Amino acid sequence: MQKNLHPAARQPTWINYWGWGSGDMLGAGAQAVITGWLFYFFTTFCGLSAVEAGLILGLPRLLEAITCPLIGYVSDNLRHTWVGRKIGRRKLFLLITIPLLPSFALIFRTGHTFTYYLLVFIFFELLYTMFLIPWETLAAEMTKDYKEKAKFAGARMIVAQSSAILASYLPTLLINQFGGKDSPDTFFWMAAIFGVIFSVVVTIVVLTSWERPYGPRETAVLSQTYGGVSLKAALNIPVKMFRDLFSTLKIRAFRQHLSIYLGGYLSQDIFNSAFAFFVATVLMGATLVISQLMTVMYVAQLISVMVAIQIVIRTGPVLAYRLAASLFGAALMLYLTFYLVRPEGFAASFGALGTNLFGALNPAGEHFSPSLVFWLFVPIVLAGLGRGTLNFVPWSVYNYLPDVDEAVTGQRREGIFAGVMTLVRKLAQSAAIMASGWIIDLGGYIKTKPGEVVVQTPEAIQTVTLLMVGGPLLMLLLGALASWKFRLNASTHAVLVHEVERLRNGATEAESDENRRIVEDLTGWRYDQLWGRASGHAADSTLSPLPQRS
Repeated sequence: MQKNLHPAARQPTWINYWGWGSGDMLGAGAQAVITGWLFYFFTTFCGLSAVEAGLILGLPRLLEAITCPLIGYVSDNLRHTWVGRKIGRRKLFLLITIPLLPSFALIFRTGHTFTYYLLVFIFFELLYTMFLIPWETLAAEMTKDYKEKAKFAGARMIVAQSSAILASYLPTLLINQFGGKDSPDTFFWMAAIFGVIFSVVVTIVVLTSWERPYGPRETAVLSQTYGGVSLKAALNIPVKMFRDLFSTLKIRAFRQHLSIYLGGYLSQDIFNSAFAFFVATVLMGATLVISQLMTVMYVAQLISVMVAIQIVIRTGPVLAYRLAASLFGAALMLYLTFYLVRPEGFAASFGALGTNLFGALNPAGEHFSPSLVFWLFVPIVLAGLGRGTLNFVPWSVYNYLPDVDEAVTGQRREGIFAGVMTLVRKLAQSAAIMASGWIIDLGGYIKTKPGEVVVQTPEAIQTVTLLMVGGPLLMLLLGALASWKFRLNASTHAVLVHEVERLRNGATEAESDENRRIVEDLTGWRYDQLWGRASGHAADSTLSPLPQRS
């Protein structure tokens, strides 16, 4: 049998950081288009109600209760098969998606039925999941070093925010070329461009990343399974998959991380669902205005990520998360203040700008007004500064969670953790989007046609505003509360990695009481139960963690 089935562990370079990170052009780029524009596109150009648009965006996530953990589990275990050994357990999924990703443009075609949009969106979401989960594991596999993991996460998020800028500003670039501000062709060509980009970046990921070499335990299993997977083992896959799925929730740091993750991301999902409607009804702007404001926000997010990388490396993720939640919360309160006050003269000054919002920044301009500049740009910049870090922190932390899990199970399960994170994220996002659509519709929002001017009722406008402000604030509060108990940072991670090496070499006691306390706090398990000792084998669903705080 072959001795070295994968490249030996090596030091990542800038090519690997940015090559792997380029994958978030798909990971975040697709979501930036979907969350930023698709709800608006369906209700404005496709004749769908807010409830129907919410169902299209939400229902496919329910199917991923099976597909997310399944892909994570299968990608972890493909190492036991011929195809996994020859192509790679992660890269096999990436290669399948490359020729199919341009189908993204099919979502942005008008004149079809609710069923068409639902089925096409389900197909793309399946492709998206097939890429996302295996791709997310690779950074955790390519290094164990805390700073290197943070650099991978930083490269990823810089690419993510750059793709979001492109997603927000492409409509502005395309509007004059393809039919003006009220043409659906703007969105089709945007999606077509992104579809081609998606295929290119997945190819780059395949060429610049590598998978973790086999450890001693995996080599032993490999020698027993070289001939393939038995029928009995194949039939047992669903049972083991869901057992592994729920076993991840017995890791204390992972439970805390999920709360932080959902707080930051759900606050943005709700904001994204309502923001375009808020701009259209409260700020009285059209597609072009929405595009330019979103561009400003995503530029601020890019700057925020660059700062957050240094904060996380030096102090850990908690401080960065709290600062981000405060900035985003301040932006939401400013938007609420604007709705309540309706500053005098804003509407006239805003209308005089025409199609270029950035003309407001010229002090020598005829329509320059400090009040106009403040209300147009300060809230959206604050929102961007907060959102960028809220995006970065959870995925920087994810890279360390397989290390915590390895202390408990003695296994490396990057795939199942990525699957659980994506599953929980998409189910929660599904609920948030569908609820947002239902609330907007319940508030009496009247769907419009391209170029049509509809005066919304005060109740509809109030509903959109309260949803955009109140929903994110509640989610941010829940995430901030969870962050108070989170202890994973550079120093505790170093202790954890050190103790994992000792466990791998047969240690049964911690090197010091302080090390034991740190490892037990992160894992939620007594030290004598680590490395799968509680029941004789790893990741067993019958294990009983410490009865301490969650």
